[in-house]
Amino acid sequence: MEIIVNPADATAVRNKNTLLALYDEMINGKEPLKAVRKYLVPGYIQHNPNLPTGADGTGLSFENRLKSFPNMSVRVHQVIAVGDYVWAHVNFVNIYSNDPADRGVAGVDIFKFNPKGEITEHWDVLQAVVDPAKAANDNGMF
Repeated sequence: MEIIVNPADATAVRNKNTLLALYDEMINGKEPLKAVRKYLVPGYIQHNPNLPTGADGTGLSFENRLKSFPNMSVRVHQVIAVGDYVWAHVNFVNIYSNDPADRGVAGVDIFKFNPKGEITEHWDVLQAVVDPAKAANDNGMF
């Protein structure tokens, strides 16, 4: 994992650590509702039109997704943290499929934090991970 954060920026370091904990507990640890209640403000603003706004709305959405896709996981590849913002380049696997060969979805998540270190807002862009044998280049997605 590549992390770009100024170690002298205590806010950015704290926020990066919070985001990594959120991913781990919410998705890999299979505790979405518990995790969002720990790391997100109740009035969390969600900009992904496929997810409800609000911490509980997001947590419940992932709880329901886990019922259909119990092997859902996330791998974080890059993180950039500056002040109140953290960007993460991630690979969500088995978030839409139970196929053990699922390549998953590549995502760039953008999170905004408040001064207390709680997540207040989220944006993302997502794309399917392409089979490297069918890619137009050899650079890889991650």
